[in-house]
Amino acid sequence: MASIEDYLDYPAAVHLETWTQCNAACDFCPYVTLDRLGNKMPDELIEKILCDLEDIPKTHQFFFSPFKVNEPFLDKRMLPLLEDINKRLPNAILTLFSNGAPLTRKKIKRIAKLKNVRHLWISLNEHRPREYEAVMQIPLAMTVKRLDALHEMEFPHKVVISRVCDKTPIDKEFVMRVKNRWPRFEPVLIKRDAWISSIEHDAIATEVPVTKCNRWWEIEITSTGRTALCCMDGHAQYSIGDVSKKHVLEVYNSPDYKRMRVGSKTRQAYSPCNGCTY
Repeated sequence: MASIEDYLDYPAAVHLETWTQCNAACDFCPYVTLDRLGNKMPDELIEKILCDLEDIPKTHQFFFSPFKVNEPFLDKRMLPLLEDINKRLPNAILTLFSNGAPLTRKKIKRIAKLKNVRHLWISLNEHRPREYEAVMQIPLAMTVKRLDALHEMEFPHKVVISRVCDKTPIDKEFVMRVKNRWPRFEPVLIKRDAWISSIEHDAIATEVPVTKCNRWWEIEITSTGRTALCCMDGHAQYSIGDVSKKHVLEVYNSPDYKRMRVGSKTRQAYSPCNGCTY
């Protein structure tokens, strides 16, 4: 990938939420509070978005992440969509995300055949059954079964297993459990954030970085077509535009949003970014 500054006119990353549906209800995620819960993006709008993205020069690589606040592999259209992206957008690098539970062997085999995959990221978060079910609201046994099957296969892509950490000894225990059970996977600890005040927790960091935010070089498309300001704007309450009404690149280059990329050197100059710890 080029320097972030090379993506002034074209996004460094595109997030696309095709269906606001999830089998989990994680305590660190605003999913259950969304107004668009259950909304499915029309096929026609998905096609329109892909056509818009084809206008990005093929010399410009960008990340394509087929999720926002949802479990992408619940959508039966997801794998055909990713295969279509491989054909039509060879400059798109796929960053795949799942909680793991929906990843059947059949789906895993199709994912294995995809090209330009940076990683398959699994949000596991807990290795203890009772605590897992309290956090995720789904049973651990099925998820472990799916991950066992994934680990046993000749899977060509990098697999990351993550935990939203709480800064207790359980964080280290989680890492060791992942390494011992699935040694070919990479355990990662990520910090808990506030989703622009949608989720509150004692463990949330309180210091706002005195820097620009790399998320200003992304476009986050929800299932309604409305774009969120960033990954932490789960409700899209700070929308920068609607791709059902305008070209994706026109929304990305809307004056107010572009001004953030070329203006101040710190997120503290803009609201709501001046209260975000991401």
